Amino acid sequence: MAKVTRDDVARLAGTSTAVVSYVINNGPRPVAPATRERVLAAIKELGYRPDRVAQAMASRRTDLIGMIVPDARQPFFAEMAHAVERAAADRGKMVLVGNSDYRDEREVHYLRAFLGMRVAGLILVSQGPSERAAQEIEAWDARVVLLHERPEAIDDVAVVTDDIGGAQLATRHLLEHGHAYVACLGGVESTPAVGDPVADHVEGWRRAMLESGRPVEGRLFQAPYNRYDAYQVALKILAGPDRPPAIFCSTDDQAIGVLRAARELRIDVPGELAVAGFDDVKEAALTDPPLTTVSSDRPAMARAAVDLVLDDGLRVAGSRRERVRQFPSALIVRRSCGCDGQPADVGTDGLVADDLI
Repeated sequence: MAKVTRDDVARLAGTSTAVVSYVINNGPRPVAPATRERVLAAIKELGYRPDRVAQAMASRRTDLIGMIVPDARQPFFAEMAHAVERAAADRGKMVLVGNSDYRDEREVHYLRAFLGMRVAGLILVSQGPSERAAQEIEAWDARVVLLHERPEAIDDVAVVTDDIGGAQLATRHLLEHGHAYVACLGGVESTPAVGDPVADHVEGWRRAMLESGRPVEGRLFQAPYNRYDAYQVALKILAGPDRPPAIFCSTDDQAIGVLRAARELRIDVPGELAVAGFDDVKEAALTDPPLTTVSSDRPAMARAAVDLVLDDGLRVAGSRRERVRQFPSALIVRRSCGCDGQPADVGTDGLVADDLI
């Protein structure tokens, strides 16, 4: 069977190939509704499939969005990538995902690979991109949106959540249960980058502790972000002579590791140890006990990132503060903190979280 061409569609629809192109590409010129319907009907009848490679060569841009994440094996990044993929599909785009493995050279590798493929835009979820990454983006004059983190090295549009405010909510809630203090499981960096979400979680914990008149010295512990290594760190903390009464974890994965360590040491949660996390990954509702955590609106953040990376008109000019879109956080109250069917705390936008278990 001969390949159906754009000329065939134009003949059947009674229009020009240029009009067919405008319909397929949604521009650059408008098409009358009746004409558009004729073209779409002809495409369906003939089974026409546009040559995306030829279109990309002509426009020097593909229907692809590149997305770089630190580690898609971690539930938070997997869920964020899935949300971006769904948002991109709504805009007729596909997403390519690369894992940087928290390594600068891997991040630069994927930057070069995706930008060399002429992606329509790039969404970067980074734990602090390097100067090399910043130089690569500048050299390609790339359309980049930073998601989840707003590092200083790259001055571009960012979509983030209220990490400091959310951590304050969780820490205050634990303190309201009457605990003498709340320990914090932070990241492994001794000098975390500005705009790093985990550093902001630690800062929110610190502010809540100091506001309540409790010292923070000796109560911040370093741990990797994943549950497996956090479990090893938690074993040492919980088996020590100064076991904390409550722990706020910078990620849910860390909190899941803490819950596993507590169970192994026969420490009752929440009777002897209260635990809260940050991210509200889906698994948080299925832990034993279900995990109290901080939630952000990942679908809305994903849609904002996709819209920003595709639409020049939505990209905000001006100061760095104006170029950051911050979404509110909300505390999701479950049983690991000591609550049992009590009202949820208030989100950082003043709304009440309603995901109670």
